[in-house]
Amino acid sequence: MSSIDIEKVKILVVGDSGVGKSSLVHLICHGQPILNTSYTIGASLDVKIHEYKEGTPAQKTCFVEFWDIGGSVNHANSRHIFYTALNGIILVHDLTNRKSHANLGKWLSEILQREQNNGSERHRTSVSEYDPEQFAGHHTPILVVGVKKDQLDTQRQNKLQSSSIAEECGADEINLNCTDAKHLAPGTTNAVKFSRFFDKVIERRYFPRDSMSQATSTQERRRISTSQNMKSLHAD
Repeated sequence: MSSIDIEKVKILVVGDSGVGKSSLVHLICHGQPILNTSYTIGASLDVKIHEYKEGTPAQKTCFVEFWDIGGSVNHANSRHIFYTALNGIILVHDLTNRKSHANLGKWLSEILQREQNNGSERHRTSVSEYDPEQFAGHHTPILVVGVKKDQLDTQRQNKLQSSSIAEECGADEINLNCTDAKHLAPGTTNAVKFSRFFDKVIERRYFPRDSMSQATSTQERRRISTSQNMKSLHAD
């Protein structure tokens, strides 16, 4: 099969500067930890060949493009040019840095607002503008990934809780150590979650009718979760 026959999807990988996005992308695409890392300026691109619905009659080979977006605040006004024509989003945070998790809402809001504005610079987003309600009707597949799990002691690893942003977006969540290839070895829970996420991105891009019922279910879960959170806040 020639490369012309292979479909492709674009996934944005975003999060604060230094959290470990490049290490994650390298592990996903090459199956091995990266030896030397450097800060990403602008964006870097890596590609993985993924078998959509592998082992079924619907199996299809696809290119998955990972756009690793630099998280420096110095480039906040220009990175919106990379937010166009996206098919999926991976939100990355450092498990040892709570602020990086708190900022995921800012990143997601920034992307979705720029996407709604067709990539323009209007309505610049700030952290204070984060609102879970804005995700209610959005169908872009999202995955939340916590990295540097190896830097947590055993007690903190056992106490890891579901991410609030993952619950609000109806997204799956993965916590891993990007310095150990075994964390994404074929057949592991993490590898299966990534594979399902890639399938969802491809399905939403090329088979939207097949994914509408799933999207409706996810949207309903988001609505219920948001409603419950609001009731909890009022009760407090």
